Amino acid sequence: MEEPHLHPRPPQAPLLFTGTPTSILEEADRAIAHSRQIQRQLAEDIRPDAVSFANVILPLAQAHNRLMSCTRHLVFYRSVSPDPEVREASIKAKCLFDDFAVETAMFEKLFALVDAVVQKDPCLDEESRRLLAAIHKEHLSNGLKLSAGQRDHFKEIRARINRVTADFRQNASASEVDGNTDGLWFGPEDLSGLPDEFLARLEPGTGENEGKMYVSLSQMEAGPMRSSENGETRKKVSMALARRCKENIPLFKEAVLLRDEAARLLGYHSHATLRLEDRCAGTPDTVITFLDSLRDRLREQGMKEYEVLRLLKKADMESQGKHFDGHLFAWDAPIYHTQRRRQAAVDSEKIAEYFPVQATLGAMLDIIEHLFGLVFVEVGSEERHRLSPSGNGKDMSWHEDVQIFSAWDDEEEGGSFLGYLYVDLFRRPGKYGHVSVFNLMPGFTREDGTRQYPSTAIVANIPKPEPGKVSLLRHGLVVTLFHELGHAVHDLVSRTTYARFHGSDGTPVDFGEMPSQLLENWCWTPEVLGVLGRHYSYLSPEYLAYWQDNSNGGPRPPERIPANLIDGLISLRRLNDGINSLGQVFRAVFDMEVHHPDSRESIQALDFTALWNDLEHDIDPLDGPMDIGFDNQWGHGYSRFEHIMGEYDAGYYSYLFSEVYSTDVFHAVFKADPMNAKEGRRYRYAVLEKGGSWDGVKILTEFLGRRPSSDTFNRELGLE
Repeated sequence: MEEPHLHPRPPQAPLLFTGTPTSILEEADRAIAHSRQIQRQLAEDIRPDAVSFANVILPLAQAHNRLMSCTRHLVFYRSVSPDPEVREASIKAKCLFDDFAVETAMFEKLFALVDAVVQKDPCLDEESRRLLAAIHKEHLSNGLKLSAGQRDHFKEIRARINRVTADFRQNASASEVDGNTDGLWFGPEDLSGLPDEFLARLEPGTGENEGKMYVSLSQMEAGPMRSSENGETRKKVSMALARRCKENIPLFKEAVLLRDEAARLLGYHSHATLRLEDRCAGTPDTVITFLDSLRDRLREQGMKEYEVLRLLKKADMESQGKHFDGHLFAWDAPIYHTQRRRQAAVDSEKIAEYFPVQATLGAMLDIIEHLFGLVFVEVGSEERHRLSPSGNGKDMSWHEDVQIFSAWDDEEEGGSFLGYLYVDLFRRPGKYGHVSVFNLMPGFTREDGTRQYPSTAIVANIPKPEPGKVSLLRHGLVVTLFHELGHAVHDLVSRTTYARFHGSDGTPVDFGEMPSQLLENWCWTPEVLGVLGRHYSYLSPEYLAYWQDNSNGGPRPPERIPANLIDGLISLRRLNDGINSLGQVFRAVFDMEVHHPDSRESIQALDFTALWNDLEHDIDPLDGPMDIGFDNQWGHGYSRFEHIMGEYDAGYYSYLFSEVYSTDVFHAVFKADPMNAKEGRRYRYAVLEKGGSWDGVKILTEFLGRRPSSDTFNRELGLE
């Protein structure tokens, strides 16, 4: 990273985050009205026999570029704003944009113009050709070939799907945030083994709950509870988590049935058939074959891992003089996974001391700079005041914890401005409960030929350190942050003409995870870990004093993470991969089962709760409630399965599918020298820069010099 004074003023001002409940909805209305006016003007002014790409498709694309610039920004508030009224307005704005998307796709006169352009089969560059095909497909997949009566019904279905999925996701998100009303009371004996600082945050009981502590089922409190030494406590928390969001059960069923009905109206066998048509996988049969093959080959490996953990639990229970019932439950696995790591002399707490939050973020950005020819410049408070269009630097972020970086090409790559990176790491009430990247502004070419530069945000939920203390990252969270940084880099270096294809959001979901999964590999290589990890006691005198106060008089650790810790960590990279991968297979199979039924009658009769629990019982090697007498109605984990109520509908397989690509690319190009900047820049321009403007498999085929192969993925999982 470099100092601001070493770079010129960015050619584009940062976004402002001054939205109020009123202004958010007013801005959404204005943006929609502007796009609607352009569409209607085209429909009135241009005859079908006078169409061209330039007078129909290009104006539509330019209007869509401007609309996306507004949409992403306004919808982002729902995930990060400290103000609940602002979050609510942002959710309403999302519904307005969704409804307008349906209106646009079902505008018959507009479709007539688009269809006429398609019939002329114009000679276009690859990205423009894909644009024309995508716009045409949007109209077709929204019923424009249906009869008038069918179109009206289809429009009602699409509008209802938007409402139902929005409500589902809002309910699921609300269950994760601090202050939700779901929780359990526990006595002191139930909370054994939990950190004192965690216990100090819990609400003490009064009256009939005197002497007990209240544990919310939010991410902040339920997560640590899974590490309780008391198995019954872990069981209660695990089952309570699977019973949250009961109100989403009917919403889930309604959404699935509506999707199925819409697909069948369009002439597709299923919703999955429709959705997969434009993805790398192509057909449901390809996905089902892929998942079935993984399921069969992973089963033996998963059962071996299960038995190792089960025997650890047996020895642990017997050493305490407790009865062992022969089971290893899902709520036991994290405890004995940690114990297995300790047996291998891998101390997660000691490793975490080498990953203080801010220093680790800086080291990550340094690695990205080296690999891809970038420079990140942090925008401090004084610089914010100079850059802010309002003159107030505080308007440039939604919270005081947010860091802002301008991103540039390095000198070797020309020194050009690329966009803005926002980093919002710390937990707070009302904030999105996981780690994710949000595109705030897509990049595209403006009508005057100048560049609209992207803005992207990494949002996490790391506990904020108290004054005088340090916040440390477990290695698993380091991997997750590097994964999300992969999405952010994809956003920043993508250079497409149209916003529709920009960055990871502009790619099919079964390709879009590849760049982020690829970067995870850097967190498992000795040379990178040696650079990435630095003991926090060397960062400042204050941190040294904090370490001394908490070290119990032991010798000071070395500044850089020792080779023996790195070797131990890497040796356990694939620890319990079979169990973990089967967990993903289970969710992906459920997704395909509900979105690719045998018939309309079968999906109408389907018991979603029974399907979820039966599949988990059949596929996941770990024991669960059904192994101790509960029936298949005991819980409803799918009521918080947000992925398939969003853009991953009939797409959850993508996490495993795109890992085939990322594993192949890493081993073929980077494994021998992960810090090879020449290859990093070749990858940047050949793969990342294209966004979704090319077919994903074609991009990788040209980059690798051959078609992508699953051989390395299979070897890495121990399947060959």
